[in-house]
Amino acid sequence: MQISRKLRQNLILAAKIAVGSSAAILIADLLSLDHSASAGIITLLTLMTTKWETLRLSFLRLISFVITMAVGAAVFYLISIDWLSYGIFIFFLIFITYTLGWISTISVNAVIGTHLLLDGHFGTTDVFNEFMLVVIGILIALALNMFHDYRHQKKSIIANMRTVEEKMQKIMRELADFLVNDETELGKSEEFKALDRELEAYIAESIDYQENTYHSHPAYYIDYFRMRQSQCHIIFNLHDELERIKTLPARAGDVSEYMYYVAENIVEHADPLPQLERIKRTFEGMKDDDPPLTIEEFESRALLYHILSDLEEFLRFKQRFIQNLTPRQIEEYRN
Repeated sequence: MQISRKLRQNLILAAKIAVGSSAAILIADLLSLDHSASAGIITLLTLMTTKWETLRLSFLRLISFVITMAVGAAVFYLISIDWLSYGIFIFFLIFITYTLGWISTISVNAVIGTHLLLDGHFGTTDVFNEFMLVVIGILIALALNMFHDYRHQKKSIIANMRTVEEKMQKIMRELADFLVNDETELGKSEEFKALDRELEAYIAESIDYQENTYHSHPAYYIDYFRMRQSQCHIIFNLHDELERIKTLPARAGDVSEYMYYVAENIVEHADPLPQLERIKRTFEGMKDDDPPLTIEEFESRALLYHILSDLEEFLRFKQRFIQNLTPRQIEEYRN
């Protein structure tokens, strides 16, 4: 399913680039511009980015065009040897763009410099010709980037949220079982690493979704997956702590039951406050327990206390996620 979604995204991007590049060349030809194929290349390079990045890159292309013209006018006018003048031109161009952090503009500006070098003249008409190639490429890229597969991408993100929740619930139940029955099979570390990699991929997809919309509220999905990733790290710690328990502590049954309760509430809209209140009562109840009689009992009880502390931190991640939601996010996602 994930492969088919990725294939769909790739097909849409390829189609947009193909249509946009062809249209740019056609428009440049209709305007009788020299080097019309370069308009298609500019469209391609600009369309390869997200919607927000396209806006930023378009702005930088226009500013860097002015710099390119200034550098080109000076270098090509003063030095008549082609290979030498182009080398000096590229030196200054790269130095300036790297210094300003505008690395993504280098390829287009280098092509513009090549045009000016090959044409052998640097008049107003030449500058206007290159400027129009850049403008055509930018405008078509901006227009085509307005079309994005939001519906399917959002559907994919929500499906990923449910997948993560189900996997985390399964792991938490296994940990709860293992606490009172050491014959229960625990997941291997490879499974945890695989889940962590999945979350990284889901975060990347959420960032891509946000970067392709002009609204700020989709950051909800990014924050959600980051919150789940932090919770997963807590679960991984619980796995290690449970394996170190040598004897069954007196409160093991209560903690196991509580872990089942937490597992049931690993869902998007669950409020962590009732779970935090319950764990607070559990901590208070442990103060009245009889002291351990052996070193093993002491160690096991200390680990159990540490497990409860980890579970509390697990819930705190969800609480902080909810507290950081904006009014728009609450209206859009939490009602």
